[in-house]
Amino acid sequence: MSDLSSIVFNIAQSLPGFLLAIVVHEAAHAWMANKFGDATAKNEGRMTLNPAAHYDPWGTIFFPVLAAFTGFAMIGWARPVPIEIRNFKNVRKGIFWVSFAGPLSNLILGTLSAALLGIVATKTSTSWEYYSISIQMLRYSVFINFILAFFNLVPLPPLDGSKMISSFLKGPALYKYEGLARYTPMIFIGVMVLSFLGIHTLGYLLAPAQMLANYLMFSFVGLFGGLT
Repeated sequence: MSDLSSIVFNIAQSLPGFLLAIVVHEAAHAWMANKFGDATAKNEGRMTLNPAAHYDPWGTIFFPVLAAFTGFAMIGWARPVPIEIRNFKNVRKGIFWVSFAGPLSNLILGTLSAALLGIVATKTSTSWEYYSISIQMLRYSVFINFILAFFNLVPLPPLDGSKMISSFLKGPALYKYEGLARYTPMIFIGVMVLSFLGIHTLGYLLAPAQMLANYLMFSFVGLFGGLT
């Protein structure tokens, strides 16, 4: 397979799981915000699974394609949904659950992908023409969802994890915590530089996500493989 063919194949098997993961993530934020009284995202057409409503030129197109061209699976992000916390019926609960909705949706979707992988791996014939590609697509879907969930739960502003924590803070403590946002880009740049130097800090941080993804996939294969 030529290099170009390999890249196209890489994109083809990564794209479904990638798009579903980032679209469900943002749609979940929008849905939860609407449940707490803020219809801003809903009114702007963001409470949908249509990728066109959520795409970001850099995070949904440029960065994922660049990753594919450099030999990695597609990874990126969608355009954040607009939230007006003043519309929440309960501001603190609203901030927490709206923030948690995105990572939670990825955890659920990743688990469902692992279950479907277990079914395909044990209940279809390996001679099926699409057996291998189906396994690879589902495997990627599991990993991208758990990686997105764990990454967004990192408590650095403006990631979802930081907003969940901020919902418990107020006054000077909240102000100081949100002030960490100015350091977040430098932290991410530092992590990327370390990775470039061979010190895979991000890999260590996301290792629990990969371990959980592997555990679920093996567990569901074992579960469905044991069913007659």
